[in-house]
Amino acid sequence: MKINPDNVELFEKMPVRQAVLKQSIPAIISQLITLLYNLTDTYFIGALSNPVLVAAATAVLPVYLLLSAIGNLPGVGGGSRYANYLGEKDNKSASYVSSAAFWMGVMLSLSFCIIFPLFAKPLLMLCGADNESMTPAMDYAYWVITIGGIPVILNLVLSNLIRAEGMAKHASLGITIGGILNIILDPLLILPQFMNMGIVGAGIATAFSNIISMIFFILLIFNKKNNGGINISLKWSVNALKYIPDIVGVGISSSLQYLLTVLAVGAQTCFVSKYGNIPLAALGIVKRLNYLPLYFTIGLSQGILPLLAYNHSAGNIERRKSVFRLGCIISLSFAIFCFVLYEIFAKEITGLFINDAETINYASSFLRMMVVAMPFMAISYLAITQFQAMRMVKEALICSIIRKGVLDIPLLILLDSLFPLYGCMWVQPIVDCISLVVAIYFILAFKQNTVNYFEFKNS
Repeated sequence: MKINPDNVELFEKMPVRQAVLKQSIPAIISQLITLLYNLTDTYFIGALSNPVLVAAATAVLPVYLLLSAIGNLPGVGGGSRYANYLGEKDNKSASYVSSAAFWMGVMLSLSFCIIFPLFAKPLLMLCGADNESMTPAMDYAYWVITIGGIPVILNLVLSNLIRAEGMAKHASLGITIGGILNIILDPLLILPQFMNMGIVGAGIATAFSNIISMIFFILLIFNKKNNGGINISLKWSVNALKYIPDIVGVGISSSLQYLLTVLAVGAQTCFVSKYGNIPLAALGIVKRLNYLPLYFTIGLSQGILPLLAYNHSAGNIERRKSVFRLGCIISLSFAIFCFVLYEIFAKEITGLFINDAETINYASSFLRMMVVAMPFMAISYLAITQFQAMRMVKEALICSIIRKGVLDIPLLILLDSLFPLYGCMWVQPIVDCISLVVAIYFILAFKQNTVNYFEFKNS
């Protein structure tokens, strides 16, 4: 269980700015590549000039997010605890955590992908698919969920562990390889000029690309097993079982946030679907554009999580604080940039994805509404990441539930009744504002409690 000494330099000694950029830039790139191939799917499906197909892909989106909810339980939990143990110089426990996280991901992904076909049709119906869009939605879901679900979940687990080991570039490379492959395959499989497989081609491209990324990660770990602490050998898994509650305790807030996102997105698509397939197609385009600042922040969070967790466990409070502050500055700056860009060029940007004037009009209006609170999201998401790194389970859980969960559906009902259709777009901005206020309260309360503790200790 030898840990690469270069990682000690990264986590403990490297200047904060350099360490944050070294960890975060590859993670951000991999997230943006993931977003890019999702946008590519939408672009080439939209190029068929059939809003029903875009609506079908939109109905599958909440279920696809469910894969992230499952993968983040062992992925974020395992990656954070792995970095915690490295900070405590307990390399053996770190290796056991990696084994537990990986095999937990295997069991969860297998279970979900076996069960999903039994409930696919009613689930997609709840997410907005109607009689017209159900068949293409089922075809798309077969490839991206039933076939492609296992590699999606395992990629989340493996990339988080690899990043926690300090190999952010390698984690990014695995995702990037799959993303570029997806982008290349999309036009070849979807468009009538080539294989003319339509939405099925988009699903095959996504599934195959995720499988390639998974193979890359597994080969990387076996190739570096003598130079790192990650161990995914099956013979370690029995002794690693006792670490699963520890992993779940940290990863539950991230997993629950994604799970509640599935419910929130599913509820929103269901509300919008009653206005027809054209507004639903517009929402699908906007959701993917809206993910640009979100995926940027997720990538940044993934990059700094090991730094925060390691330095928290090592007792280096000032370094942890500096990492968090710099992360907030970077995330907030990019969110503000996206806000300005989308507000000014909403119609031109949404028009890139479909050649239908009515869909573009809906999409540009939706986009301008939904990005209003992106700067608030940029801070609240990083606050949740810091709580996870510091094993502040209660605070992370509460902020996650507020950001995605308890408020969305009541607000959807209220705002849709007051402002039909368009009221649905104001839900996320309102929730992000409230989530930020709660996160700031917990941060200030933690600081005050820390001050009181040291005053008591020194008296």
